Amino acid sequence: MIQRKKLTIFMDAKDNTDIYEVKKMIEGIIKIPPKDQMLYTKDHEVMEDDKTLSEYGYTTTIARAQSPGFIGLALRQESGEFEPLSLEAYSTPPELPYVMKNNDCSETTN
Repeated sequence: MIQRKKLTIFMDAKDNTDIYEVKKMIEGIIKIPPKDQMLYTKDHEVMEDDKTLSEYGYTTTIARAQSPGFIGLALRQESGEFEPLSLEAYSTPPELPYVMKNNDCSETTN
C-alpha cells in the first residue's frame, strides 16, 4: 500500500523486488518518473533504490492483501526539493451503539 496525502495505491510485488522497480510501477500509475519519487518505510526511513522490499521487512508473511505493508510516497516539487511526507489519516468509524455491543452472558438482570 503506497500512500501520499489522500492518495492510496495498492500494488502487488514480490519480496525480492527492488525499490527502483516499485518506483517504476508507481510511475505507470501516476506518471511521475522514479527520480522524482521518494519512498518511506512505516518508520519514515527513506528507502534506497538498490535495496529490496524484503530488506525493509516487507515479506509475504508481513504484507498481504488482507493486511498490506505501508510505504509512504513524497514527490519532488518544482523547487527541486522533495515535499515533506504527508499522510492523511483514514476516518475512524463511530462508536457502536449500546444495543450492538457484546453483552456479558454471565450477567443477569433482575
